[in-house]
Amino acid sequence: MEKVFEIYIKTTPERLWEAITDPELRSKYNFGVRVESDWTQGSSYTSRHPRADGPLAEGENVEVDPPRRLVQTFHALWSDDVKVEGTSRVTWEIEPVADSCRLRVIHDELREGANDELFGGWPMILSGLKTLLETGEELTTPGSLMYAQQPA
Repeated sequence: MEKVFEIYIKTTPERLWEAITDPELRSKYNFGVRVESDWTQGSSYTSRHPRADGPLAEGENVEVDPPRRLVQTFHALWSDDVKVEGTSRVTWEIEPVADSCRLRVIHDELREGANDELFGGWPMILSGLKTLLETGEELTTPGSLMYAQQPA
């Protein structure tokens, strides 16, 4: 199964690449989750949130071609329901269009009928990315509120 998300963002390819790969910027639109890696081909990455007990996702950077293309394996770890889904793939494609960029995120190698938690957050993430790069503001979404409350 394959899910494709496409959005246009008024930014440069370099700034968009930075927002995808910089842990601090990424956390601002990715539900507070930081993605740590050295962003070289074949290297690993880990997604973590300060309030989570362990990593939320991990994978490998299969193809790294800044600022045009990033292909990663993706193994979700935030619940037993998603862990059993195994590894899928996420491809980020950046294409300049005049003073903007077209960003396509392709989440594929998903089993037919895969748990929609694996791909259901993409519209919120990409909307947050667009808002951050175009306005400097953070977008409030159900995903961004997930870890926002202090533990009891």
